[in-house]
Amino acid sequence: MPIGVGLIGLGMAVKPHMRAVRDLQKSGRIRLVGGFSPSAERRACFAAQWGAPVFNRQEALLDQPELGLVLILTPPGTHLAVAEVVAATRRHLLVEKPLEISAARGEALAALAEAAGVRCGVCLQHRFRPGALRLRQAIESGVLGRLLSASASIRWWRDSSYFAEAGRGTRARDGGGVLLTQAIHSLDLLLHLAGPHRSVAGFAATSPLRAIDTEDIVAAALRFENGALGVVDATTVARPGYPERIEIAGTEGSAVLEASRLVLHRGGEVERLGEDLAGGGGADPMAFDYRPHRAVLTEMIDAIEQDRAPSNDARSALLVQRLIEDLLVDAETRA
Repeated sequence: MPIGVGLIGLGMAVKPHMRAVRDLQKSGRIRLVGGFSPSAERRACFAAQWGAPVFNRQEALLDQPELGLVLILTPPGTHLAVAEVVAATRRHLLVEKPLEISAARGEALAALAEAAGVRCGVCLQHRFRPGALRLRQAIESGVLGRLLSASASIRWWRDSSYFAEAGRGTRARDGGGVLLTQAIHSLDLLLHLAGPHRSVAGFAATSPLRAIDTEDIVAAALRFENGALGVVDATTVARPGYPERIEIAGTEGSAVLEASRLVLHRGGEVERLGEDLAGGGGADPMAFDYRPHRAVLTEMIDAIEQDRAPSNDARSALLVQRLIEDLLVDAETRA
């Protein structure tokens, strides 16, 4: 039987998720139950754009007997409260990034899902790009040898219209700035490839370009648990926005992953994989390929059917939140 899928939160993040839902619905693996938002305007837009059922109460969606998986697409600081209600109904969870606005709240969310006996995945779709999958395979198989250096550069742009939404870029709404809201995907992938960080030293600043109380310029140095060193360069002030890059160097080779495109060097051999696709680094934050979202949803459905944790489960998502918090704490001491 197809798994019934519902959405809570019908804002900007809906589009790639719904495109993924449509694809898997055609394959017969899932069935869309409908969506809920407290906003009547957003419910109307969702119904009109996607021809999908909507519910004017969260409880009404959760009362649907065929519902098996809920996508939580609400603002970050609400994820814990929504997940608590959903998990109490024994529905599985797929949470939009970040897991929550702090590592402590993320820990609480992971724990409540475990206590309820439901699976909880996090939408960190960069892990599922073909180039990222190949690079992880190369690292795990020893193709690059022992890792020596692993760095990430996220030089993006967000214009005034992006920050026009009430609370956008504030701690109260988003929990953080460029690290938690934009760079989190690349930082999560960096840790997914190179492993957890051991220590971090960083600087963070807020530019005069927008009225926010969070950082939009960050520079940091990392030491990983495996001994490798690296740097993080993250900002949303780099007009017009550039593809994010992850660079890895080991004792046997190196690799550059630029958005969806991988170049892998080992000895005299060069392997290239992936397409030159927009990564959402420019003024339009939704200008990216939805297929990694489809891969995230597919992994979640596989995990439910196989009664296992998804590879992008809540616990794995805590690594990047701990890095971000450690970086900002260190930056505060240097302010």
